[in-house]
Amino acid sequence: MQIILAQPRGFCAGVERAIAVVETLLEKNKSPVYVRHEIVHNKRVVDNLKNKGVAFVEEVEQIPNGSLTVFSAHGVSKQVKQDAKARNLVTVDATCPLVTKVHSQGQRYAAKGYEIIMVGHADHPEVQGTIGQIPGKVHLISDTADVNDLEVSNPDRVAFITQTTLSVDDTDDVVKALKQKFPKIVGPDIDDICYATQNRQNAVRKMAKKVDLVLVVGASNSSNSNRLCEVSRANGVPAYLVQYADDLNMDWLTDKNVIGITAGASTPEELVQEVIARIAEYEDTEVSTMDGTEENVHFNLPRIS
Repeated sequence: MQIILAQPRGFCAGVERAIAVVETLLEKNKSPVYVRHEIVHNKRVVDNLKNKGVAFVEEVEQIPNGSLTVFSAHGVSKQVKQDAKARNLVTVDATCPLVTKVHSQGQRYAAKGYEIIMVGHADHPEVQGTIGQIPGKVHLISDTADVNDLEVSNPDRVAFITQTTLSVDDTDDVVKALKQKFPKIVGPDIDDICYATQNRQNAVRKMAKKVDLVLVVGASNSSNSNRLCEVSRANGVPAYLVQYADDLNMDWLTDKNVIGITAGASTPEELVQEVIARIAEYEDTEVSTMDGTEENVHFNLPRIS
């Protein structure tokens, strides 16, 4: 059986930065390190950090007063930061710089009197954090049907922003519908879309031309991992999301000669290798890596005392 690995796959710069923030704090501080929400959407990463002494919580109210606290890569609302300050928490913000950029875009548009529309998924923490960073009302939409139902106070003063884990392709139809309904709408350039999301989806689209099946290694609550499955299926190739090698159903591989494997932006490479090893227990395998975009993006760590 031939296995083709997507390029790029796995960790993006924002995820690497967030994990490095927590690990640096663990090295420098004897006191417990608390993280609000999963630092990234991957159970292996979270469990590894738990084993090193990190305590993960959903809300800052669960954190003892004065404790060292990290905000996850997804970002948080202004209210969360205010709540942390009220509890005298020592906070370090591991929000991905690309998410912070979306916060800033929304804030600038709002300051100029624009009504904000956000393209994203309501249950995603990044979306919740972003909306909570922007003053005034923010309309959340996810598809073209939502655009049809949208009502704003002034159609000539409307701006849009997007969730970073959506690609240009994910948002294309929605943005076109917005521009058709609101001809004067303003929004970010295509270059502002998350590079990692777009690159990983482009790789799957390219890989789909060469394989009989795509396995996406990632967590079920990872937005970008789920999108990779959707991209494969949209290109006519069946795809399955697997969090661990144990999730692999070998029946999926029946009568498949070439298997493509990729990984979401919060998935460590070790999980990919474990999936390959599991397949090799049942099949003779030949593994190769597809040509693709080489990512050289690096984000500096925030100030850590």
